[in-house]
Formats: sequence, C-alpha cells, structure tokens
Amino acid sequence: MKRFLPTLALTLLATSTFAQSPAPRDVAMPETISVTGTGRTSLTPDRFSFSVGVQTVAPTVEQAVNENNTRVQNVIAALKKAGATDRDIRTSNFSIYPQQDYRSQEQGRLPQILGYQVSNNITVTSKDVTVAGRWLQLGVSSGVNTSTGIQFEVSDPAAGRDTGMRAAYNDARAKATLLAQAAGRTLGRALSITEGTQPTYPMPMGRTAGYAKAEAAMAVSDVPVESGATELTFTVSVVFELR
Repeated sequence: MKRFLPTLALTLLATSTFAQSPAPRDVAMPETISVTGTGRTSLTPDRFSFSVGVQTVAPTVEQAVNENNTRVQNVIAALKKAGATDRDIRTSNFSIYPQQDYRSQEQGRLPQILGYQVSNNITVTSKDVTVAGRWLQLGVSSGVNTSTGIQFEVSDPAAGRDTGMRAAYNDARAKATLLAQAAGRTLGRALSITEGTQPTYPMPMGRTAGYAKAEAAMAVSDVPVESGATELTFTVSVVFELR
C-alpha cells in the first residue's frame, strides 16, 4: 500500500495547480466608426479620337463601292498629309445595303431594288489634341459626310491616382472626426482601409461636324472643338478606432 502514496500525492498536487489557474477572459473589441471618403482630381486629356465616314448611293453595287473607295482614299490621303500615320487611322466599319421600294409588295410582288448604299467608317486617334479640329475639318473637306463624335481621353489610367487616393482618405478622416466629436468621443488610429470602386473617367465630348455634305465643302476654318478636363473620382472605406 505504501508504494502508491507518492503517485497519489503527485496527482493531488497537479489537480490543485490546475484548479488555481485563472480562466481566460475575452479580449474586449475596440469601439469603431466606419466611413467612406471621396477624392477627386482633374487632368487635362492628352489623346483624342473621332469616327467619320463616307456614305454613297448608286444604282449598282460596283458604282457605289467605287465612288465610296475614291472618296475614302481622298480622306485618308488628306489626313496623312496633315501628319496622321497608319497607326492613327483604322477602318471601323464597312457595309452595303440595298435601297428598296416596298410599294410593290402591295401588288404581291417582291420589293424593287432601286440602288445600293455603301458606308465606310474610319476611326482616327492621336496624342496631339491640338490637331483634332484641323483633322476633323480636313476629313469633311475631303469627302466625309457622316460623323459619330469625338472623344478626349487621358492615356495613363494611373495618372492622378496618388492625389485622388490621398484626398479620399482625408475626406474619410474628416467625416469620422466630425461624427466622433458629435458623439463626445475622440478619433483613434485607422484600423482598416479598403479601396472603393475603380476611378471613373468621364469622357468630355467635343463638338463635331455632325452630318455634312462634302460636295458643298469649302475652304473654311477648323472645326471648333474643346478638350476640356477629365475628372477622376476615387473612394476609400476606413474603419477608425473610437476612444
């Protein structure tokens, strides 16, 4: 019986030691406030693009295509003479549509083909925004009779990001400080920062030639266009400690 006493004493000592250990306590979570800030920065566009086209109508497909080809080649030649390169000019659409008279359907006959309409559109881009109006006018004077608009863009998507993000964070902190003061509290450190939606790049639209008849085009001044400014918007969501 005596040989079991040391083992029994050791068991009692271990049980007593565990019984005296304090139970772990939950760590109190800090009180926080969450806000979203917005920052904006304005940039000057450094690139433009416009789409123009030539539309011709003739009794046969061959006549319509040949006339269209000649006028489009004149437009491209004029643009290249003004400084545009092969990389600046891209064909964006080519189409042929029959011009039909549907009145014959009233007598149960198939529509009568009166002729064919051919459209050829090109998109012109350049990093020199100062030539936008002159190139547009050259296109009109050389045979263009349709236009779908002009856009000015910022070529570097990251431009203005640092300034915009800092402004967004400062806006978030100012909002959080105001709310904390209204509640009789003070603002602590930023616990988390999350970037919001991707920056938006609104594209300012310049005035274009619209629809013009090249046959009546004369030596006139450049088409007036204004590049304006592009505003980038950034947002961040910040969680601050509340003291």
